[in-house]
Amino acid sequence: MKKKVTIHDIARMANVSAATVSRVLSNSDYPVSQSLREKILKIAAETNYVPNLLGKQLKKNTSTTIGVVVPSIVNPFYSSVILGIEQTARQRKYTVITCNSMHDPELESEYIRMLMEKQVKGLIIASIANDGGMFKQLADMGIHVIAIDQRVDAEGISKIDFDFVKGGQMATRHLIDKGHRRIAYLTARMDRPSRRSIFRGYQEAMKEAGLEPILVEANADDDHNPLSDFDTGRALARKLLAAKVQATAVFTCNDMLAIGVINELSSRNIRVPEEISVMGFDGIDVGQMIHPPLTTIKQPDYEMGKMACTMLLNMMNNENNHQFEIILQPKLIERQSVVSRGGHSETSGR
Repeated sequence: MKKKVTIHDIARMANVSAATVSRVLSNSDYPVSQSLREKILKIAAETNYVPNLLGKQLKKNTSTTIGVVVPSIVNPFYSSVILGIEQTARQRKYTVITCNSMHDPELESEYIRMLMEKQVKGLIIASIANDGGMFKQLADMGIHVIAIDQRVDAEGISKIDFDFVKGGQMATRHLIDKGHRRIAYLTARMDRPSRRSIFRGYQEAMKEAGLEPILVEANADDDHNPLSDFDTGRALARKLLAAKVQATAVFTCNDMLAIGVINELSSRNIRVPEEISVMGFDGIDVGQMIHPPLTTIKQPDYEMGKMACTMLLNMMNNENNHQFEIILQPKLIERQSVVSRGGHSETSGR
């Protein structure tokens, strides 16, 4: 690999000091003759010199880079969150380094350490590891952090969370109001706060109605591809059918899981929603593109990304140094994947 050209290389070729080259390339007011300035700029252009922006930022104690860590860039929910972050950052002349932890707590910690080494001044993270010690270290280093989507148990960290319990209750009550009594909750492994909170909401709503919960949870074998909730949804549908619990409705912990469930049921000629209704959770755009369009609980994914980035940049620029916690509220989106028992499917398409 060709060696990267440095200021010292240009100084040697121009027969001047590295300090003089630095002054010319940074366009400082230090007096340098026009001929020497042109000579240095010509050498820099001919050698494809790339300035070390990080070094400049360190000297000035400034940074225009923020880090983002999410558990999956395959899941459209997180893709939409990232879009909101990137568009907001670009409007304010900041760049974003996005890291995909692939649902791996160790990889998440590795990425955070890498971002610390790169001297990012701000971090937005949907944490799987929930490593309080790591977050304290970030705060001690003066790195502003906003935790999104997944609850983080650490002091000094601002949070934009979602009322997952309420969302779980809302989804389950909607199915109960449609006349369903045997409602199964299908979930990827409950290894993070959001999934446990949705399940809690489901349990509470079932208990209120005097109904018995039906839990179908993925194990390591079902999660053979941790990046594909679609495949996990198919595996959970097979597990549900094998259990012969005669569920009339299924509620899943996210939309991609629900889409996988619908795919598996359809492949077995089980009609959705006529034989089994399916309710998702997230509100990703692809949910309205499938057949039948997916009834779901909407999380404001894009808006969450925009809000997190705006508040982080304000904190970084000393416009708001207070820690905060914002709880976003769920919204029911009724489409056609849920049918009333003995009635017709929803057709509002909202």
